[in-house]
Amino acid sequence: MPSRPKNKPQKLSKQQTSPVRVGEIDKLANEMLQLETALNANIPTTLWISDLHGEGDRFKSILRGRFGVLYQTCREALPNTFSPEKIQYLVKIIRRKEYFRDDLVYMDMQDVILCLVEVLKYKITNIGYQINEILKPEFRDPISRLLSGLTVPDPVFEEDIISKRLISHLSYAISQVLLDRIQVLGDIFDRGPQPDKIIRILSSPAYNRIVDYVYGNHDILWMGAASGNLSLIAEALRITSRYDHFELMDRLHFDTTKLAEFAERTYPAEKATGKFKAKTDRGRSMEKALAIIQFKLEERTIMENPAYDMSSRLWLDRLAAMLKEGKTEGLNDTHFPTLDLDNPQALTEEEHAIIDDLSRQFASNSKMKRLLGFFFTRGNTYHIHSNTLNIHALVPSTANGEFEEFMGRKGKYLLDHIQETIRKVGEKYIEGTPQSQHDQDLFFYLWCGPKSPFFGKHAMKTFERYFLIDKETHVERTLFWKDNMQTDAFKKKMLKEFGVHRVVFGHTPVNYMKGARMASEDGVAINVDGGFAEAYYNRGHSLVHTPHQLYGIILPTPDEIKEAERKLEAAPLDIELIDEFRQPMKMKDTIEGQNLKVQRDAIMNQIRELTALHDTNIK
Repeated sequence: MPSRPKNKPQKLSKQQTSPVRVGEIDKLANEMLQLETALNANIPTTLWISDLHGEGDRFKSILRGRFGVLYQTCREALPNTFSPEKIQYLVKIIRRKEYFRDDLVYMDMQDVILCLVEVLKYKITNIGYQINEILKPEFRDPISRLLSGLTVPDPVFEEDIISKRLISHLSYAISQVLLDRIQVLGDIFDRGPQPDKIIRILSSPAYNRIVDYVYGNHDILWMGAASGNLSLIAEALRITSRYDHFELMDRLHFDTTKLAEFAERTYPAEKATGKFKAKTDRGRSMEKALAIIQFKLEERTIMENPAYDMSSRLWLDRLAAMLKEGKTEGLNDTHFPTLDLDNPQALTEEEHAIIDDLSRQFASNSKMKRLLGFFFTRGNTYHIHSNTLNIHALVPSTANGEFEEFMGRKGKYLLDHIQETIRKVGEKYIEGTPQSQHDQDLFFYLWCGPKSPFFGKHAMKTFERYFLIDKETHVERTLFWKDNMQTDAFKKKMLKEFGVHRVVFGHTPVNYMKGARMASEDGVAINVDGGFAEAYYNRGHSLVHTPHQLYGIILPTPDEIKEAERKLEAAPLDIELIDEFRQPMKMKDTIEGQNLKVQRDAIMNQIRELTALHDTNIK
């Protein structure tokens, strides 16, 4: 009898095939049903904020108040018959996490409990939170039963102390699930004193999983410094000195002793007559000393990279000529003892020692590595969420409304290429391996180059603003993004390029007090930079997208927040309504939903194939 071919598959018996196929089908069915549930869930409630610029305490205070999202959530969760006064009363209870009576709005504890259950149910039903993650164990069972519509023990409603504790636990749970996503559009560093505090908040267990981050140009500055770009090291610390943030340097374990001694001896404050901002003598001396080191180093980068087309920024040769010829009437400062008039870009021996010391500290500073590691591992040049493109500043464009080319790329592909370079630099920084000079130089351009997606002006006029009397030379002309985003043609181009419905960006403050609006008339272009930092308007904007509405929030100033706290009230918030939806917006209506549909359909096809095979084997 001929032997069976070795490679020919053997047919399995019904007993061998059927149970296996059924088990696979059940597993796939479970995955498919989970995807279907996700598709029919409401979109997550999302907050946008930008340009926090080191205002850590203020950010923490406003974040604690959830940017006014609590009121809107209660309004969406409860019947339309509820008056604004009742909703505001419930908001106060949730904020305080305790029941209290209000003579104007009478609700007993049972009424409050049932309302809070509806608010919590509204949030967790649609987003898919795990009950065990948000409920403390002591009241997990009765709250779970209430959420499911089951009966609870009589003391829940009949014993005041039990009811009050239940209200406290419900309030806590609601506060944990108010915000589902936070989009931060860059610029945590510079101007304010606590960028480290903001990063710690965003990377903490309470927020880390819900935060999406896009880089701002000030973040790029510090990331470039960390990667070893010498001019950016000088610039990052120059700006820090400009605002006298010595406590920040101490917290980051930067030893500026050598720098301070050199600066105070070489550039004493009384001779720093340029437009320096530091209020202390030490800060003023360090600001000027670092400015000169910065200019020398960045001019080398510009000359070594002619493709950057930044030769207009080469000022030191012109300054040396003015000093040589005695033509200094246009200068407000003529004290430059470290400037070699025959070779202005050359560092002195002491300047070399200073920048080498600072460079070593940046490379080895573990605190800085933990902070900037957040940017390198979590940040992006852009992020798409709920049909919205999130960027810090712009996508480079030309005067005639086309995408601007840089490094042989433009539009989405330019941002993707930049992201790949940043990712590569970040990996080397975290691992402590050598960087490419070309990549380090690129960070300088991304910080202040005219075609950078993080900057958007024709030049950064730091030298002119410091040393030239003529204020016309100080003007940093904004390029074409703002005008282009007011045209239908360019907006359509943007939406098609990234496959989105809206574009949200920051970078350039919008002054609400002068009547400026956050959103374009059609709601496609939204600027969420309202000048959060004290150095700007001390106010700021945020944007909130719920399943029912998209609205901007004009944030309160620190004085308004203090007054509200004194009165035990919520701080006043002005609202700019941008869009409303007749039906709650579902995940299936978003870009993320389209990807989920693809996964669901693929699984359904697998189920059909397995079912057909199973049925064949049964027969």
